[in-house]
Amino acid sequence: MGPLTGIRVVELAGLGPAPFCSMLLADLGADVIRVDRPPGTGIAGFDRVTARNRRSLGLDLKQSVAVELLLRVVEEADVLIEGFRPGVAERLGFGPDTCLRRNSRLVYGRMTGWGQEGPLANRAGHDINYISLTGALHAIGPQGGRPVPPLNLVGDFGGGALYLAMGILAALVERAASGRGQVIDAAMTDGASSLMTFFHEFRRRGMWGSERGLNLLDGGAPFYTTYETADGGYVAVGALEPQFFAELLDDLGIDRTHQPDQYDPAGWPELRRQLEAAFRERSRDEWSAVFADSDACVTPVLSIEEAASHPQARERNAFVEVDGFSQPGVAPRFSRSRPAAPRATPAVGEHSDEVLAELGLDSAEIATLRAVGAVH
Repeated sequence: MGPLTGIRVVELAGLGPAPFCSMLLADLGADVIRVDRPPGTGIAGFDRVTARNRRSLGLDLKQSVAVELLLRVVEEADVLIEGFRPGVAERLGFGPDTCLRRNSRLVYGRMTGWGQEGPLANRAGHDINYISLTGALHAIGPQGGRPVPPLNLVGDFGGGALYLAMGILAALVERAASGRGQVIDAAMTDGASSLMTFFHEFRRRGMWGSERGLNLLDGGAPFYTTYETADGGYVAVGALEPQFFAELLDDLGIDRTHQPDQYDPAGWPELRRQLEAAFRERSRDEWSAVFADSDACVTPVLSIEEAASHPQARERNAFVEVDGFSQPGVAPRFSRSRPAAPRATPAVGEHSDEVLAELGLDSAEIATLRAVGAVH
Protein backbone atom coordinates (compact mmCIF):
# COMPACT_ATOMS: atom_id res chain seq x y z
CA MET A 1 0.00 0.00 0.00
CA GLY A 2 1.61 3.24 -1.15
CA PRO A 3 1.86 6.31 1.10
CA LEU A 4 -0.95 8.08 -0.80
CA THR A 5 -3.45 5.25 -0.39
CA GLY A 6 -6.81 6.79 0.49
CA ILE A 7 -6.21 9.98 -1.51
CA ARG A 8 -8.52 10.37 -4.51
CA VAL A 9 -7.35 12.46 -7.46
CA VAL A 10 -9.45 13.59 -10.41
CA GLU A 11 -7.29 14.19 -13.49
CA LEU A 12 -8.66 16.00 -16.53
CA ALA A 13 -6.95 14.28 -19.45
CA GLY A 14 -4.24 16.21 -21.25
CA LEU A 15 -0.68 15.81 -22.46
CA GLY A 16 2.76 16.31 -20.92
CA PRO A 17 3.41 17.52 -17.39
CA ALA A 18 -0.08 17.29 -15.85
CA PRO A 19 -0.48 13.58 -16.71
CA PHE A 20 3.07 12.93 -15.49
CA CYS A 21 2.23 14.59 -12.17
CA SER A 22 -0.87 12.38 -11.93
CA MET A 23 1.26 9.32 -12.69
CA LEU A 24 3.60 10.17 -9.83
CA LEU A 25 0.67 10.43 -7.41
CA ALA A 26 -0.91 7.24 -8.77
CA ASP A 27 2.38 5.37 -8.51
CA LEU A 28 2.47 6.23 -4.80
CA GLY A 29 -0.98 4.77 -4.19
CA ALA A 30 -3.46 7.56 -4.92
CA ASP A 31 -6.73 6.53 -6.59
CA VAL A 32 -6.52 8.60 -9.78
CA ILE A 33 -9.67 8.89 -11.87
CA ARG A 34 -8.70 10.16 -15.29
CA VAL A 35 -11.56 11.96 -17.01
CA ASP A 36 -10.98 11.08 -20.66
CA ARG A 37 -12.43 12.90 -23.63
CA PRO A 38 -14.41 11.08 -26.32
CA PRO A 39 -12.33 9.02 -28.77
CA GLY A 40 -11.00 10.94 -31.76
CA THR A 41 -9.86 14.01 -29.80
CA GLY A 42 -6.18 13.37 -30.52
CA ILE A 43 -5.27 12.62 -26.89
CA ALA A 44 -6.65 9.17 -26.16
CA GLY A 45 -4.02 6.46 -26.45
CA PHE A 46 -1.07 8.84 -26.82
CA ASP A 47 0.40 8.34 -23.35
CA ARG A 48 0.36 4.57 -22.89
CA VAL A 49 3.16 4.82 -20.32
CA THR A 50 2.45 7.97 -18.30
CA ALA A 51 -1.29 7.14 -18.06
CA ARG A 52 -0.62 3.97 -16.06
CA ASN A 53 -2.18 3.26 -12.65
CA ARG A 54 -5.45 5.08 -13.41
CA ARG A 55 -9.14 4.45 -13.64
CA SER A 56 -10.70 5.98 -16.75
CA LEU A 57 -14.03 7.79 -16.72
CA GLY A 58 -15.13 8.84 -20.20
CA LEU A 59 -17.09 12.11 -20.24
CA ASP A 60 -17.96 14.61 -22.95
CA LEU A 61 -17.46 17.78 -20.92
CA LYS A 62 -19.09 19.89 -23.61
CA GLN A 63 -22.40 18.55 -22.30
CA SER A 64 -23.78 20.08 -19.12
CA VAL A 65 -24.95 16.72 -17.78
CA ALA A 66 -21.36 15.43 -18.05
CA VAL A 67 -20.03 18.49 -16.23
CA GLU A 68 -22.50 17.80 -13.42
CA LEU A 69 -21.22 14.23 -13.20
CA LEU A 70 -17.67 15.55 -12.97
CA LEU A 71 -18.67 17.87 -10.14
CA ARG A 72 -20.26 14.95 -8.31
CA VAL A 73 -16.97 13.06 -8.59
CA VAL A 74 -15.14 16.17 -7.34
CA GLU A 75 -17.34 16.24 -4.23
CA GLU A 76 -15.69 13.01 -3.09
CA ALA A 77 -12.16 13.86 -4.24
CA ASP A 78 -9.11 15.24 -2.48
CA VAL A 79 -7.34 16.67 -5.52
CA LEU A 80 -8.22 17.86 -9.03
CA ILE A 81 -5.53 18.35 -11.70
CA GLU A 82 -6.10 20.28 -14.92
CA GLY A 83 -3.72 21.61 -17.56
CA PHE A 84 -5.93 23.93 -19.61
CA ARG A 85 -5.11 27.48 -20.58
CA PRO A 86 -6.29 30.07 -18.01
CA GLY A 87 -10.05 30.51 -18.06
CA VAL A 88 -10.92 27.33 -19.99
CA ALA A 89 -11.98 25.32 -16.94
CA GLU A 90 -14.12 28.24 -15.75
CA ARG A 91 -15.77 28.53 -19.16
CA LEU A 92 -16.57 24.81 -19.21
CA GLY A 93 -18.14 24.99 -15.75
CA PHE A 94 -15.59 23.34 -13.46
CA GLY A 95 -13.26 26.17 -12.47
CA PRO A 96 -11.81 26.32 -8.96
CA ASP A 97 -14.55 28.53 -7.47
CA THR A 98 -17.25 26.12 -8.65
CA CYS A 99 -15.37 23.05 -7.48
CA LEU A 100 -14.45 24.50 -4.09
CA ARG A 101 -18.09 25.43 -3.48
CA ARG A 102 -18.92 21.75 -3.98
CA ASN A 103 -15.96 20.54 -1.92
CA SER A 104 -14.22 23.05 0.37
CA ARG A 105 -11.44 20.54 1.13
CA LEU A 106 -10.43 20.14 -2.50
CA VAL A 107 -6.85 20.85 -3.58
CA TYR A 108 -7.19 22.24 -7.12
CA GLY A 109 -3.97 21.86 -9.10
CA ARG A 110 -3.50 24.03 -12.21
CA MET A 111 -0.64 23.25 -14.62
CA THR A 112 0.32 25.88 -17.20
CA GLY A 113 3.44 27.10 -18.93
CA TRP A 114 3.22 30.80 -18.12
CA GLY A 115 0.96 30.85 -15.04
CA GLN A 116 -2.57 32.10 -14.49
CA GLU A 117 -1.77 35.75 -15.12
CA GLY A 118 0.78 37.96 -16.88
CA PRO A 119 1.14 39.17 -20.47
CA LEU A 120 1.90 35.65 -21.77
CA ALA A 121 -0.72 33.79 -19.73
CA ASN A 122 -2.97 32.99 -22.68
CA ARG A 123 -0.24 32.44 -25.23
CA ALA A 124 0.61 29.00 -26.60
CA GLY A 125 4.01 27.55 -25.80
CA HIS A 126 6.08 24.45 -25.17
CA ASP A 127 8.91 23.47 -22.87
CA ILE A 128 11.54 25.12 -25.06
CA ASN A 129 9.65 28.44 -24.90
CA TYR A 130 9.12 28.31 -21.15
CA ILE A 131 12.76 27.61 -20.30
CA SER A 132 13.99 30.19 -22.81
CA LEU A 133 12.75 32.95 -20.47
CA THR A 134 14.37 31.51 -17.34
CA GLY A 135 18.06 31.45 -18.29
CA ALA A 136 18.09 27.65 -18.35
CA LEU A 137 18.07 27.24 -22.13
CA HIS A 138 20.68 29.95 -22.61
CA ALA A 139 23.07 28.11 -20.28
CA ILE A 140 22.93 24.74 -22.06
CA GLY A 141 24.94 24.08 -25.20
CA PRO A 142 28.48 23.96 -26.58
CA GLN A 143 30.94 26.82 -26.58
CA GLY A 144 30.33 28.97 -29.62
CA GLY A 145 27.22 27.00 -30.52
CA ARG A 146 23.49 27.48 -30.20
CA PRO A 147 21.48 26.70 -27.04
CA VAL A 148 20.42 23.03 -26.93
CA PRO A 149 17.03 21.99 -25.50
CA PRO A 150 17.58 19.45 -22.69
CA LEU A 151 14.75 17.24 -23.96
CA ASN A 152 11.66 18.56 -22.15
CA LEU A 153 12.94 17.67 -18.72
CA VAL A 154 13.51 21.15 -17.30
CA GLY A 155 10.19 22.84 -18.12
CA ASP A 156 7.53 20.16 -18.51
CA PHE A 157 8.67 17.55 -16.03
CA GLY A 158 11.11 19.23 -13.63
CA GLY A 159 9.70 22.75 -13.40
CA GLY A 160 6.13 21.65 -14.11
CA ALA A 161 5.08 18.18 -12.98
CA LEU A 162 7.39 17.87 -9.99
CA TYR A 163 6.57 21.34 -8.65
CA LEU A 164 2.85 20.70 -9.07
CA ALA A 165 3.20 17.39 -7.21
CA MET A 166 5.13 19.12 -4.42
CA GLY A 167 2.51 21.86 -4.22
CA ILE A 168 -0.34 19.35 -4.05
CA LEU A 169 1.34 17.36 -1.30
CA ALA A 170 2.12 20.54 0.65
CA ALA A 171 -1.52 21.65 0.35
CA LEU A 172 -2.71 18.25 1.59
CA VAL A 173 -0.44 18.59 4.63
CA GLU A 174 -1.74 22.10 5.28
CA ARG A 175 -5.33 20.88 4.89
CA ALA A 176 -4.82 18.43 7.73
CA ALA A 177 -4.50 21.46 10.04
CA SER A 178 -6.86 23.97 8.42
CA GLY A 179 -9.50 21.62 7.01
CA ARG A 180 -9.58 23.73 3.84
CA GLY A 181 -8.48 23.16 0.28
CA GLN A 182 -6.86 25.70 -2.01
CA VAL A 183 -5.69 26.36 -5.57
CA ILE A 184 -2.16 25.51 -6.74
CA ASP A 185 -0.92 27.69 -9.61
CA ALA A 186 2.03 25.70 -11.00
CA ALA A 187 3.73 27.51 -13.89
CA MET A 188 6.56 25.79 -15.72
CA THR A 189 8.43 29.09 -15.99
CA ASP A 190 8.29 29.51 -12.21
CA GLY A 191 9.49 25.97 -11.59
CA ALA A 192 12.29 26.16 -14.16
CA SER A 193 13.43 29.47 -12.64
CA SER A 194 13.47 27.82 -9.24
CA LEU A 195 15.60 24.99 -10.62
CA MET A 196 18.16 27.61 -11.68
CA THR A 197 18.63 28.90 -8.10
CA PHE A 198 21.97 27.14 -7.67
CA PHE A 199 23.36 28.88 -10.75
CA HIS A 200 22.22 32.27 -9.51
CA GLU A 201 24.38 31.56 -6.47
CA PHE A 202 27.30 30.70 -8.78
CA ARG A 203 26.73 33.96 -10.62
CA ARG A 204 26.64 35.92 -7.36
CA ARG A 205 30.04 34.49 -6.46
CA GLY A 206 31.48 35.38 -9.86
CA MET A 207 31.81 31.69 -10.73
CA TRP A 208 29.46 31.60 -13.72
CA GLY A 209 29.85 33.48 -16.99
CA SER A 210 27.22 34.15 -19.61
CA GLU A 211 29.06 32.35 -22.42
CA ARG A 212 28.04 28.72 -22.85
CA GLY A 213 30.48 25.85 -22.57
CA LEU A 214 33.08 27.67 -20.48
CA ASN A 215 31.78 27.07 -16.99
CA LEU A 216 32.22 24.42 -14.32
CA LEU A 217 29.06 22.40 -14.93
CA ASP A 218 28.17 23.12 -18.56
CA GLY A 219 30.92 21.05 -20.20
CA GLY A 220 33.51 23.82 -20.01
CA ALA A 221 35.60 22.08 -17.35
CA PRO A 222 37.57 19.11 -18.78
CA PHE A 223 36.84 17.12 -15.62
CA TYR A 224 33.04 17.55 -15.93
CA THR A 225 32.07 16.67 -19.47
CA THR A 226 31.80 13.75 -21.92
CA TYR A 227 34.48 12.12 -24.04
CA GLU A 228 34.31 10.02 -27.18
CA THR A 229 35.81 6.55 -27.01
CA ALA A 230 37.50 4.36 -29.62
CA ASP A 231 34.24 2.74 -30.76
CA GLY A 232 32.29 5.98 -31.14
CA GLY A 233 30.65 5.66 -27.73
CA TYR A 234 30.89 8.18 -24.92
CA VAL A 235 31.78 8.28 -21.24
CA ALA A 236 30.67 10.87 -18.70
CA VAL A 237 33.34 12.34 -16.43
CA GLY A 238 32.41 14.10 -13.20
CA ALA A 239 35.71 14.27 -11.31
CA LEU A 240 35.01 17.59 -9.63
CA GLU A 241 36.90 17.06 -6.37
CA PRO A 242 40.73 16.99 -6.36
CA GLN A 243 40.95 13.45 -5.00
CA PHE A 244 38.58 12.17 -7.70
CA PHE A 245 40.48 14.07 -10.41
CA ALA A 246 43.77 12.58 -9.22
CA GLU A 247 42.25 9.09 -9.41
CA LEU A 248 40.95 9.86 -12.91
CA LEU A 249 44.44 10.75 -14.15
CA ASP A 250 45.96 7.68 -12.48
CA ASP A 251 43.38 5.32 -14.00
CA LEU A 252 43.96 6.86 -17.42
CA GLY A 253 47.72 6.49 -17.06
CA ILE A 254 48.32 10.23 -17.26
CA ASP A 255 51.29 11.54 -15.30
CA ARG A 256 49.92 14.19 -12.92
CA THR A 257 53.27 15.46 -11.73
CA HIS A 258 53.41 18.55 -13.94
CA GLN A 259 49.73 19.06 -14.76
CA PRO A 260 48.07 22.50 -14.76
CA ASP A 261 46.04 23.37 -11.70
CA GLN A 262 42.67 21.60 -11.94
CA TYR A 263 40.58 24.72 -11.29
CA ASP A 264 42.57 27.19 -13.38
CA PRO A 265 40.63 27.71 -16.65
CA ALA A 266 43.86 28.72 -18.38
CA GLY A 267 45.02 25.12 -18.14
CA TRP A 268 41.74 23.52 -19.21
CA PRO A 269 42.53 23.31 -22.95
CA GLU A 270 45.68 21.27 -22.25
CA LEU A 271 43.89 19.01 -19.76
CA ARG A 272 41.09 18.44 -22.24
CA ARG A 273 43.55 17.54 -24.99
CA GLN A 274 45.16 14.90 -22.79
CA LEU A 275 41.85 13.43 -21.67
CA GLU A 276 40.47 13.32 -25.21
CA ALA A 277 43.54 11.44 -26.43
CA ALA A 278 43.43 8.99 -23.54
CA PHE A 279 39.75 8.10 -23.87
CA ARG A 280 40.10 7.48 -27.61
CA GLU A 281 42.45 4.58 -26.87
CA ARG A 282 39.72 2.16 -25.70
CA SER A 283 36.04 1.44 -26.27
CA ARG A 284 33.28 2.69 -24.04
CA ASP A 285 32.74 -0.70 -22.41
CA GLU A 286 36.47 -1.22 -21.91
CA TRP A 287 36.65 2.06 -20.03
CA SER A 288 33.57 1.05 -18.05
CA ALA A 289 35.48 -2.00 -16.85
CA VAL A 290 38.55 0.09 -15.98
CA PHE A 291 36.50 2.50 -13.85
CA ALA A 292 34.06 -0.08 -12.42
CA ASP A 293 35.62 0.03 -8.94
CA SER A 294 37.02 3.55 -9.12
CA ASP A 295 35.95 6.80 -7.46
CA ALA A 296 37.05 8.79 -10.49
CA CYS A 297 33.36 9.41 -11.34
CA VAL A 298 33.47 7.94 -14.85
CA THR A 299 30.41 6.15 -16.25
CA PRO A 300 29.27 5.02 -19.69
CA VAL A 301 26.75 7.16 -21.55
CA LEU A 302 23.94 4.67 -22.11
CA SER A 303 21.10 4.89 -24.58
CA ILE A 304 17.49 4.72 -23.40
CA GLU A 305 17.39 1.11 -24.61
CA GLU A 306 20.55 0.19 -22.69
CA ALA A 307 19.61 1.85 -19.38
CA ALA A 308 17.38 -0.95 -18.11
CA SER A 309 20.09 -3.60 -18.48
CA HIS A 310 22.79 -1.85 -16.46
CA PRO A 311 23.69 -3.86 -13.30
CA GLN A 312 22.74 -0.95 -11.02
CA ALA A 313 19.27 -0.73 -12.56
CA ARG A 314 18.81 -4.51 -12.49
CA GLU A 315 19.88 -4.79 -8.84
CA ARG A 316 17.34 -2.14 -7.81
CA ASN A 317 14.61 -3.35 -10.17
CA ALA A 318 14.52 0.21 -11.47
CA PHE A 319 12.63 -0.82 -14.61
CA VAL A 320 9.44 -2.86 -14.77
CA GLU A 321 7.36 -4.35 -17.53
CA VAL A 322 3.87 -2.93 -17.74
CA ASP A 323 1.44 -3.72 -20.52
CA GLY A 324 4.21 -5.59 -22.33
CA PHE A 325 6.55 -2.59 -22.33
CA SER A 326 9.67 -1.93 -20.24
CA GLN A 327 9.52 1.40 -18.41
CA PRO A 328 10.88 3.10 -15.29
CA GLY A 329 9.38 1.81 -12.06
CA VAL A 330 8.03 3.72 -9.07
CA ALA A 331 10.25 6.31 -7.38
CA PRO A 332 11.17 7.09 -4.67
CA ARG A 333 11.39 4.04 -2.39
CA PHE A 334 9.66 3.74 0.99
CA SER A 335 10.62 1.52 3.93
CA ARG A 336 7.03 0.76 5.00
CA SER A 337 4.46 2.22 2.60
CA ARG A 338 5.65 0.34 -0.44
CA PRO A 339 3.61 1.07 -3.56
CA ALA A 340 2.26 -1.79 -5.62
CA ALA A 341 3.66 -2.63 -9.04
CA PRO A 342 2.30 -0.28 -11.73
CA ARG A 343 -0.90 -1.31 -13.51
CA ALA A 344 -1.43 -1.02 -17.25
CA THR A 345 -3.01 2.09 -18.74
CA PRO A 346 -6.78 1.60 -18.96
CA ALA A 347 -8.79 1.87 -22.13
CA VAL A 348 -10.64 5.16 -22.50
CA GLY A 349 -13.80 4.96 -20.39
CA GLU A 350 -12.94 1.49 -19.09
CA HIS A 351 -14.13 2.34 -15.58
CA SER A 352 -17.00 4.68 -16.42
CA ASP A 353 -19.69 2.32 -15.12
CA GLU A 354 -17.68 1.55 -11.99
CA VAL A 355 -17.08 5.19 -11.07
CA LEU A 356 -20.66 6.24 -11.81
CA ALA A 357 -21.97 3.36 -9.73
CA GLU A 358 -19.88 4.69 -6.84
CA LEU A 359 -21.81 7.95 -7.24
CA GLY A 360 -25.05 6.02 -6.77
CA LEU A 361 -26.21 5.83 -10.40
CA ASP A 362 -27.98 2.65 -11.42
CA SER A 363 -27.50 0.77 -14.69
CA ALA A 364 -30.54 2.37 -16.34
CA GLU A 365 -29.29 5.89 -15.57
CA ILE A 366 -25.83 5.03 -16.89
CA ALA A 367 -27.33 3.56 -20.06
CA THR A 368 -29.28 6.77 -20.64
CA LEU A 369 -26.11 8.85 -20.23
CA ARG A 370 -24.31 6.63 -22.71
CA ALA A 371 -27.18 6.93 -25.17
CA VAL A 372 -26.91 10.73 -25.26
CA GLY A 373 -23.12 10.60 -25.54
CA ALA A 374 -22.41 12.25 -22.19
CA VAL A 375 -20.61 9.10 -20.99
CA HIS A 376 -18.45 6.86 -23.14
